[in-house]
Amino acid sequence: MLQRVEPRRDNTGNRRGRRSREEILEVASRLMAERGFAATTLSELSRESGLPKSAVYHHFRSKGGLLSAVMEHGAYTFFRHMAEAQADPPREGSARERLGWYLRRTGEVFLAHPDFLRLHLILVMNAEVAEAAEAAEVDRIIERVRRDGRALMNHMIADSFAEYGPEVAQAVADRLDYFAIAGFDGAFVAWQADPSRSMAEAMDLLTDAVAALGESIAACPRS
Repeated sequence: MLQRVEPRRDNTGNRRGRRSREEILEVASRLMAERGFAATTLSELSRESGLPKSAVYHHFRSKGGLLSAVMEHGAYTFFRHMAEAQADPPREGSARERLGWYLRRTGEVFLAHPDFLRLHLILVMNAEVAEAAEAAEVDRIIERVRRDGRALMNHMIADSFAEYGPEVAQAVADRLDYFAIAGFDGAFVAWQADPSRSMAEAMDLLTDAVAALGESIAACPRS
């Protein structure tokens, strides 16, 4: 009896499509981070990626849709790298030492993957969005990234001050998470302006500032 052989499915086209989409996202992330959204043309993107303009429209429908996808992809990738870098936080040491551990690893992730934060800050400061149809979606992504980033910083600070008890540690985190985010953004911008500046040194100074403020708050949490 002959065994029936099922026809083999050819997923080559799907794999090629996924690969071209990822290539467009990678090139677009780099170009937009270097030049901004408005200055990145589809012709340039096509030349740099080696893919036709039609591929961009096929995957993203418009330049604004591409920007939304770049931000979504960048945020997902960044937070995944952050989770990997902070997977095993220290349980011993002072609040300052634990916070320093967190902030140094945060700085290392940004140094390894700077394009996402660079583009994010460009959009926050310049509100560079083209088509109104995608503007609301990009704004939502930016808002979510800021919210998630602040929640991550809040967790880092609260965990660093855990020795003071959960209520005090949370009070410290709630008071200082926005300040710490602002300090980190400033350190990143300063490093972009002058790469000879040490991000590690900036993180150490930020650690000193947040730890000192946190200890003051922990001493009088309700003041």
